[in-house]
Amino acid sequence: MLCRNMIAALVAPALCVAGHGAQAQDAHKVAAQYDPARYPDWSGPMRWVATPGGNRYDPMKPPGRGQQAPLTTEYQAKLEAGLKDQAEGGQGENQTYSCLPGGMPRDMAGNQGLEFVVTPKVTHVLFVQTVPRRIYTDGRDWPADADTSLFGYSIGRWVDTQGTGRFDHAGIPLHADNQTIIKERIFRDKEHPEIIHDVMTTIDHALAHPWTIDKTYRPSNRDLVQNICTVGNMHVQIGKDAYFLSADGLLMPTKKDQSPPDLKYFRQTQK
Repeated sequence: MLCRNMIAALVAPALCVAGHGAQAQDAHKVAAQYDPARYPDWSGPMRWVATPGGNRYDPMKPPGRGQQAPLTTEYQAKLEAGLKDQAEGGQGENQTYSCLPGGMPRDMAGNQGLEFVVTPKVTHVLFVQTVPRRIYTDGRDWPADADTSLFGYSIGRWVDTQGTGRFDHAGIPLHADNQTIIKERIFRDKEHPEIIHDVMTTIDHALAHPWTIDKTYRPSNRDLVQNICTVGNMHVQIGKDAYFLSADGLLMPTKKDQSPPDLKYFRQTQK
């Protein structure tokens, strides 16, 4: 599942989301009010809690059609075309094979590991295989001219759900208009405090209605190890076509009877 440039609305432990608007709170005022004891300790590497099946939006359902995405007729057809392309050896709607970042909401799957770093003004989400994500919690509103990006722009607010004075008690296609909105509520499980939930709702013009799922993470006993996609990646994209680089460095097709790339700018060897 790939979400390109988007605006994300979100929150964390309850960390929660909303709105559109203008300016951030005074940074000195926020820092002066900071009490570390009020914020959750989510430190340490985490990995998703899921059944087998690889990266997917709803971790408790199988990939592909098994996700039961509420797609419009147009985008259901795109999904079917993508699945057909994958069955023939292509990549379908999956674009991360060429080392393009997955972006939101894909990277929050956490199947390769992630870590939350909570600070007064920003909650950082660190990933094994891609750049960090920032969730601004300093009281700012939506900027009028936010730069587009794969992770979008995330703002959140902390919610004291228990009244204790603390903030924590214990490859489907999205629309080409890039107007995706994602709302999240990130919090620790009351019954199993080692588990963190990310209840995520995607609002997108490719969907017939908002789609809500619950991503869950638990601590991992493995440290996060740098994993840069470009190192050892054997996939090659030329124009709109995908090829594969063999062990001996030669270009290979990925589909039956696939045509070679256009070599018009190269001198042709006479046979």
